Amino acid sequence: MKQPIFTGSCTAIVTPYRGLTIDYDKMAELIEQQYAGGTSAIVVCGTTGENATQPCEEHEELVDFVVKKNAGRMKIIAGVGSNDTMTSIRLATSAKASGVDGILMVTPYYNKTTQKGLVAHFSYVADRVDVPMIVYNVPSRTGVGCTAETYKILSEHPNINGVKEASGDFSLFARTVALCGDSLNIWSGNDDNTVPMMALGAKGVISVASNIVPRAVADLCDLCEKGDFKAATALYCKYAQLFADLFIEVNPIPVKTAMNLMGMDVGDLRLPLVEMAEGNLEKLKASMRGVGLKIQE
Repeated sequence: MKQPIFTGSCTAIVTPYRGLTIDYDKMAELIEQQYAGGTSAIVVCGTTGENATQPCEEHEELVDFVVKKNAGRMKIIAGVGSNDTMTSIRLATSAKASGVDGILMVTPYYNKTTQKGLVAHFSYVADRVDVPMIVYNVPSRTGVGCTAETYKILSEHPNINGVKEASGDFSLFARTVALCGDSLNIWSGNDDNTVPMMALGAKGVISVASNIVPRAVADLCDLCEKGDFKAATALYCKYAQLFADLFIEVNPIPVKTAMNLMGMDVGDLRLPLVEMAEGNLEKLKASMRGVGLKIQE
């Protein structure tokens, strides 16, 4: 049995930008807000953190900052995904040196690969960097996804701790659980899948919504861990529209917009991401108001 890197709520944290630089003072504030909100872990330099537009040097500096600022209070997981295996090796090696608790590695995008290639890609890094890995399966963004049979092979590697499953494919999830059992931990990669996936054995969620409602997502996971799925369902239903509208445009456009609407001042998006369309902005505001979030007009 592999002990999970974390259980409960993990925030895929945004990166606060000011033009071409990172606002480290604001990043420190966000870390404190997550800790106060009951978050178990943070993914830094993930998709929500706009890692695809971060040069390696900036990425490494940010990971190191977050580990030091956190000071062991929450688990820290560094996104090291790339379509270049050698870049993932570099980022994973640096993340280990910074003292992360784990790494998150997405399936390679654009050039993609076969299932055999996925095994080779993840195993190559896991063989060379001794830190627990979470495989990230999000075929809607990368164009390639893992099969249950691939998960079974990966589960046999001692450094591959689990998977962030964001395909939305519950049949894949069920087959993976059946094949891998306790040899592979699974986390929901979508806020709207957390309750059913935890009911079927997932360890928690790597969340976008917890950037703005950390306590609600932490409580949702806690209820699921306690087996109180009636209460968890009621809490989920309260936030269901917000969870949906945080993906009304490409992540992290909506969540950073929401944070700025709340006065959290997380700064700019990096191109090619741009501000929300007006119609979608009004829908997002409505769903935020619906759960009692205050908007600064």
